[in-house]
Amino acid sequence: MSDFVTGHPSTHGDSYQLNTTNLFRQAVATHPEQEIVFRDAAGEWRTTSYAATWRRVARTAHALAGIGVGPGDVVGVLDWNHLRHFELYWAIPGIGAVMLQMNLRLAADDLAYVVEHAGATVVCVDESLLGQAEELAARCPQVRHWVVMSDRPLPEIETSLPDPLDHEALLARQDEEFDWPVIDETSAYSACYTTGTTGRPKGVFYSHRGIVLHTMMWAADQAVGDHDNVLLTTPMFHAQCWGLPQVAVYARARVVLPGRFSAEEIGVLAQAMVDYEVTVTNGAPAIFAPMLEYLRSLPEPPDLSRARMISGSTEPPLSLIKGYHDLTGASIVHGYGATETTPLVTSNRPKPSLEGRLDEHEFWDLKRSQGLPVAGVDIRLLGAGGSFLPHDGTSVGEICIRGPWITESYWKSDDTDKFHRGYWRSGDMGVITADGYLKITDRLKDVIKSGGEWISSIDLENALAGHPAVRQAAVVGAPHPRWQERPVALVVPEPGHDVDLGGLRTHLAATFAKWQLPDEIIVVADLPRTSVGKLDKKALREEYAGFYSER
Repeated sequence: MSDFVTGHPSTHGDSYQLNTTNLFRQAVATHPEQEIVFRDAAGEWRTTSYAATWRRVARTAHALAGIGVGPGDVVGVLDWNHLRHFELYWAIPGIGAVMLQMNLRLAADDLAYVVEHAGATVVCVDESLLGQAEELAARCPQVRHWVVMSDRPLPEIETSLPDPLDHEALLARQDEEFDWPVIDETSAYSACYTTGTTGRPKGVFYSHRGIVLHTMMWAADQAVGDHDNVLLTTPMFHAQCWGLPQVAVYARARVVLPGRFSAEEIGVLAQAMVDYEVTVTNGAPAIFAPMLEYLRSLPEPPDLSRARMISGSTEPPLSLIKGYHDLTGASIVHGYGATETTPLVTSNRPKPSLEGRLDEHEFWDLKRSQGLPVAGVDIRLLGAGGSFLPHDGTSVGEICIRGPWITESYWKSDDTDKFHRGYWRSGDMGVITADGYLKITDRLKDVIKSGGEWISSIDLENALAGHPAVRQAAVVGAPHPRWQERPVALVVPEPGHDVDLGGLRTHLAATFAKWQLPDEIIVVADLPRTSVGKLDKKALREEYAGFYSER
């Protein structure tokens, strides 16, 4: 670690605290008329403004204070990407409390653990999720108030929640102005829990300072401004919707809130991209791929040439990146991050110095990498001996990250194995090229060790997914009596396609050595996923643990 020194005093306003409240307050001062388009519980699209929403944020702050919420208290939110959820993003931290993001896709036991471990005493729940809230109520005795959010009056709603409160009734009698406090910028503004497939979820408490700096970075990196239309696709209940709600408001952009949607209703998102001329959105390939199919079904391809679609969770296949580019002109911008990193820490964009150096194949291949570290974070590769490795494009190490919005610990946890010399250890293996581009080669636990050599499951998956007959692919290592581990590949066919296994092997053989090829390729109807849409490799490893030994 470098020496820490104190230099000459400054005359800057270092006492001015970075608070989330100021992002919205300052946006309303200059762009009160800016639109917020939202989809309500009935599925209807409606429009409000920054000024009107800010008044409801003030009412919400009054209502929370009125039921005893104060600085340091934790308020859970169980909701979709609705307008009320968006309002709580500002009202809860604005009074010095902590907004707990409740991942509604977690199992009941894990979600109850999150609520209790975080110390939530109030939970705001959308009417559509009352069943989940009722299941949690008996397991979460710390929660003293359950606030029901609905367009209907509470007497018309049947629920077994203990003494529920009516969100809209609370707001109706509140003032539209609030005397917002100045909050110590190192105070937590929100909390999110990891959704790992091993062990209990771990808590990350984000500071006001961290999210404001992250917001400024992302807005600058993607040049987001008041000419943009921002669609919040990633769930607002996990990883802060990747920080996009704050970016949109900081940039004074038009905000588009799709409300509740499912994979079966993907047309809602795709049509919103077209109808509201979306220029910035976020999501995973698992969402962007069916959106692309919907757009292909339209009579005329839409012009989305201004759109920057921030793609995370898993590496987007080249077929997806090229598909959007060729059909609509939209850019898939591969990013990388995690709950622990707020989350964005890389952004894939070609550097000017690469112009003329890359041929077409190299250019598209570069788009598959996680990209360049964004301004403000430091990324290193940790070797087996505990030293950092060179950035030469070949040295593979564990990706380690530090910076002003990277967590340095977990809440109420003595887990120190995830940290090294001030860096958070991601558990991802990767390389960094001499040009600075990060490329993940695998998860530390997903690398397949066969006969003493490493095989990247991610590279195999991406190659399989690049075949026109394959919609999705997963590769896991299964114990092997001779080779320690061997890869097992599973593929989901594209609708209307038959998978020729021999053709798939030929397709892979063009890129991989013979010993790296899967011994078996299995066609399946679907693949298991975690609560945030990632491939559930743990479930697959368990399912195929005896695949070779039993044969």
